[in-house]
Amino acid sequence: MNDKLIHANPSKNRTPRHRAREFALQGLYQWLLSKEDSGTVVNNIRAAHGFDKADAEHFAQVVYGAIKDAPALRAAIAPLLDRPIDEISPVEHAVLLIGAYELKNNIEIPYRVVINEAVELTKSFGGIDGHKYVNGVLDKLAAQLRATEVQAAR
Repeated sequence: MNDKLIHANPSKNRTPRHRAREFALQGLYQWLLSKEDSGTVVNNIRAAHGFDKADAEHFAQVVYGAIKDAPALRAAIAPLLDRPIDEISPVEHAVLLIGAYELKNNIEIPYRVVINEAVELTKSFGGIDGHKYVNGVLDKLAAQLRATEVQAAR
């Protein structure tokens, strides 16, 4: 696994749910690079130092769900990108999968929280301006998947 991902400077927002997203990012990153099955990925990440402080249920839901739904999530994301998804960095790709999965399946989480968490993950683990790209893509996706919620907030 990429040392940058493991040793990056994680954000100070260290709630169990945020930690679950950090570990989900690592799991999806591993899956994108290795193409290992989701069970192997989940087991590898569950063994990581500090996992006991994460929301294990949310972690598993996001990793299993994002891998299972990856074709549909990518199809929803693809029209919002300025390049093919396989040209997106693996960190940003994984964050977009997490954000898209949560926007689609976790309607109890406000869309602004989903986007903010994705931006924070990208700031911690991604490239210099990757968070701006992720923010723009997920903002457009939220307008599609949660039109009523987004319009009510504006």
